[in-house]
Amino acid sequence: MAASTLSEVARLAGVSLATASRVLNGSSRKPAEDIAERVRDAADKLGYVPNAQAQALAKSSSGLIGLVVHDIADPYFSAIARGVQEAARQQNRMVLLASTSGTPADEKQAVAAFAARRADSMVIAGSRSVREEDKQGNAELAAELDRYCRNGGQVGVVGHPVVGASAADGYHVVEVPNEELAAGLAGQLAATHDGGFVIIAGPEGLYTSDDRVRGFQQGLADAGRPAAEVIRTGFNRAGGFQAGQALAERIKGSKERLCIFAVNDVMAIGVTAALRPEGVWIPRDATVAGFDDIETLRDFRPALSTVHLPLEDIGRLAAGDPDTPPITGTVKLRRSTEAPVGPQL
Repeated sequence: MAASTLSEVARLAGVSLATASRVLNGSSRKPAEDIAERVRDAADKLGYVPNAQAQALAKSSSGLIGLVVHDIADPYFSAIARGVQEAARQQNRMVLLASTSGTPADEKQAVAAFAARRADSMVIAGSRSVREEDKQGNAELAAELDRYCRNGGQVGVVGHPVVGASAADGYHVVEVPNEELAAGLAGQLAATHDGGFVIIAGPEGLYTSDDRVRGFQQGLADAGRPAAEVIRTGFNRAGGFQAGQALAERIKGSKERLCIFAVNDVMAIGVTAALRPEGVWIPRDATVAGFDDIETLRDFRPALSTVHLPLEDIGRLAAGDPDTPPITGTVKLRRSTEAPVGPQL
């Protein structure tokens, strides 16, 4: 059965098409209440569903926020998405979600799709990259966002500005003190750990990963400790698992307990999962820390030392909630970096 049209509603109500549109699509020009009631009654009888695009044109607002994340299955991004959703609800808006592979080229496609749907604003969450293979994608993403902002769009970016973006208006960046917090974590770990340190990091050129590596190294230097070895891998659980496999034999063959800092929690989980089947137990044989304090850690054993970030607040700020305070973080030392007291089961 074909959907009812606005013309049919207007005909049943005995009004012009323009009048029916003003009533049902939210124009600021309001017909008399008795006419409006007649139009609404006709729409109910016909089961008419208003056209969202027509409403957006009438109101000069679509009521949509576009959210671009690298991987919605990652608890880091799902927590930020929850914050964006809460802010959108307060603004009487709806969220459109695009989960990309994390490349600026894929993000550009998502931004173009949201712009075509007249999203009022967008949130871009995910580490910016200056890797050579992302150079063209960065240029295309920046151009797409600049065009969107020049046409009145608003963009909230988590962490760092979009690489190459030049529009003067429309952007705001939610700054996350990754470097400072990583330095604080290193300082606290150095105070209780006598052995060496290893950093499991993402590919060089990812801003978030590089900030946390730089901060952790600075924290060690401030504590008078040698720089940590850095192992580069995928910026996800699989990358952490791969790094853990590579470290397993080395840890088993050494009398020194390494302290492993993975630059995000899902990587730390991957490291721990790779070590366990090899008979390497945390914190008996090595210690592990992460970063972000994702919700998944509530059920992770041993309890993971990490840096707590208010991820939902980050999402709310990026979506334009003015009542959310600036982002800070807290070092959380837990069982995974404590001195061993026996076999860990």
